[in-house]
Amino acid sequence: MATRVTFGATGLQVSPVCYGTWQLSPRFWGEQSKGDILRAMRAALDAGVNFFDTADAYGDGYGEAVLGEFLGAVPRDQVVVCTKVVNHFNPDGSRYPDLSSAHVRERCDIQLQRLRIDTIDVYLLHLVDPLTPLFELAEVLEALRKAGKIRHYGVSNHTTEQLRALRRFGAYNVCQPPYSLLAREIENDLLPYCEGENLGVMVYSPLHKGLLSGKYKGDETFSDFRQHHADFQGERFRQVAAAVQGLKSMAEKYGMSIYQLVLTATLMHPAIQVGVVGIKTPEQITEAAAVMGRRLEREDWYLIRKALTLDSGRIRDAGGKTK
Repeated sequence: MATRVTFGATGLQVSPVCYGTWQLSPRFWGEQSKGDILRAMRAALDAGVNFFDTADAYGDGYGEAVLGEFLGAVPRDQVVVCTKVVNHFNPDGSRYPDLSSAHVRERCDIQLQRLRIDTIDVYLLHLVDPLTPLFELAEVLEALRKAGKIRHYGVSNHTTEQLRALRRFGAYNVCQPPYSLLAREIENDLLPYCEGENLGVMVYSPLHKGLLSGKYKGDETFSDFRQHHADFQGERFRQVAAAVQGLKSMAEKYGMSIYQLVLTATLMHPAIQVGVVGIKTPEQITEAAAVMGRRLEREDWYLIRKALTLDSGRIRDAGGKTK
């Protein structure tokens, strides 16, 4: 039987691993094989993954279009679909935030057509648009919900206070923040708030853009956006890569890859129901899906966190020793 978790107050039954499509943004990740992506989506469903995440920002609609091609070939009741809205797209390719009522209504209709579905299960505000009043945002989202175009709504990339303020006006019950064992700051505020309010939490970049996957030694170079990312440069990159490699023996203890060990540890946080993983090939989603339902011993969970905690510019290994 496929592993399912209750996604906060939405009541949706979703797989704890969610198929993410950010990799379909060429300006971040370069060109990807659509054929490989579609095969990977099929492999995800076969492996028990029923949750798929995208956004109109991913390739200016390309991510939604590819996911829509997949959705058009599978039973609708077998998948839970999440997408996001924020941008006003100009003909010249530029964009700016626009969550005004008229624009959100227009975008939602376009997104439904791209996705080839009648209802979006989870609709998220991708970023903050400070020009749109909070009551106006709630009004349009509630109108879309009552019209049957969306089922649930929430936010991505919002702070605790921004989310708290939004919830005074509308039933925002999903949160999608960035989170990894290298970037755990939201454990101090956003995650406790979400857990206390029974919000569905789906974290993105749980493998820290691949850095926690265990496939890097620290001397690699990148042609995508990571070539300019501080975590993938110089001594920082070498230190983190070495610490991640130090998790190998613990991964072997559980019969896992390092990727699976890190993802399992991430999903054990009680406030996090779902991890959104970026997938390019069938093999990658098969590896990720295999962690669903797995647990680690409490002591090992803390050792992993200690190994990936910076200490005066250094990183501790999984045994607690400073490197």
